[in-house]
Amino acid sequence: MLIDTYGRVATDLRVSLTDRCNLRCTYCMPEEGLQWLAKPDLLTDDEIVRLIDIAVTSLGIEEVRFTGGEPLLRPGLVGIVERVAALDRRPQMSLTTNGIGLKRTAAALKEAGLDRVNVSLDTLRPDVFKTLTRRNRHQDVIEGLHAARDAGLTPVKVNSVLMPGLNGDEAPDLLAWAVEHDYELRFIEQMPLDAQHGWKRDGMITAGDILTSLRTRFELTAEGEEKRGSAPAERWLVNGGPHVVGVIASVTRPFCAACDRTRLTADGQIRTCLFAQEETDLRAALRSDAPDEEIARIWRLAMWGKKAGAGLDDPTFVQPDRPMSAIGG
Repeated sequence: MLIDTYGRVATDLRVSLTDRCNLRCTYCMPEEGLQWLAKPDLLTDDEIVRLIDIAVTSLGIEEVRFTGGEPLLRPGLVGIVERVAALDRRPQMSLTTNGIGLKRTAAALKEAGLDRVNVSLDTLRPDVFKTLTRRNRHQDVIEGLHAARDAGLTPVKVNSVLMPGLNGDEAPDLLAWAVEHDYELRFIEQMPLDAQHGWKRDGMITAGDILTSLRTRFELTAEGEEKRGSAPAERWLVNGGPHVVGVIASVTRPFCAACDRTRLTADGQIRTCLFAQEETDLRAALRSDAPDEEIARIWRLAMWGKKAGAGLDDPTFVQPDRPMSAIGG
């Protein structure tokens, strides 16, 4: 298993399939995009499946989340899902996406074995969406969400980041819409993972701000820590249930003590945390014909050195060099 010196055990693997994205969200990357990874640097489909196989058969991984960049841009995605679903120890599989390509791929992903999806949508207003993402694709995301729900990729979770002066007033409207369409809404505090390093803690919309806004229209009842477990989202029943809303307070109420994640970047590096400054190379071991046992040993050693927390509350915190699009969400 993947245990660290603080006794935490990683059972959740986040796999970034590509660093590329077809949006240019202001809190993630500059308008002109980034210097993408060269194709030879990316893990192949076979390498990804092999590493996931090692993770689930030798290291105790129970859940795999495919991320990006935008994972729907990966040409072999459906085949990867199908092959992971056929492993002897089949993990739960989910996908985090911007939703633009879901309308055409949701049914195929479900048939291949994907269990559910998380879709990023920060606003119900097409004009605000265009400002936030620098693309006019709002309707594509809405249609992708509907396609995921109709295909049975449920619960369909919607991830929203609120930004002052843009969509900061939309929390109640987003929740009303999510309840109407049977999506599970989760608000995420904006994190310092933008390529421009423009994030500032002062002025950010906090979990407390979000809950105060939601309570102007809804009655919220906390589910409690027992139900939460190691999940990053604190959840509340909406008007007594059955619908719930989550808030991921990564900055103001970090949940590092319960973290159960390990992360694999698109170029084959292990990251113990989104905010880690160090990576451990698995791609080199793969391409030098190392046996599975050696790769598992390297992975265990990397996770053993995981730090106690992300350090966001430390005044000396240094933002990672890689933006979120390169390391997965």
